[in-house]
Amino acid sequence: MNSEFRSASSAPAEITAAQAISKEARRLHRASVSGTLADALPVLRRLIATASIREMTLPELNRQRETIRRKHILRMLAVEAGFSNWEDYRKALGEMRCDDLPHFEIASKYAGSPNCWYSTFEEAQAHADRHGGKPIRLGRQGVVVPE
Repeated sequence: MNSEFRSASSAPAEITAAQAISKEARRLHRASVSGTLADALPVLRRLIATASIREMTLPELNRQRETIRRKHILRMLAVEAGFSNWEDYRKALGEMRCDDLPHFEIASKYAGSPNCWYSTFEEAQAHADRHGGKPIRLGRQGVVVPE
């Protein structure tokens, strides 16, 4: 085998924002349909909160988890990022880097520390103004993370 080929293929490739979202969608979809209840419930709640799945209560959705499709997860991620649908988010992802994805910033950097979550970004901003921290918008909600 050509050593030049091996070294080129073994170099880590930079992951795009669209690839990162796709990977996260796969993980969340797996958790929602085949994971434990502890893994599935947070995803199910997010699906209902973003209206990615309509006209179902949490208990109904839990009983019918097999009906959840990847498109529902992608729409949920789009709405949480502030877009009205997956198609618009997918277009925007083409111009983004992974660093531009706030929910990944929270997951990777602040998972081990307590974060203050608020119903609106404005409430998170007010808290950060009074007490310090960095407010981040996630869909309609806001979170304050340490600076």
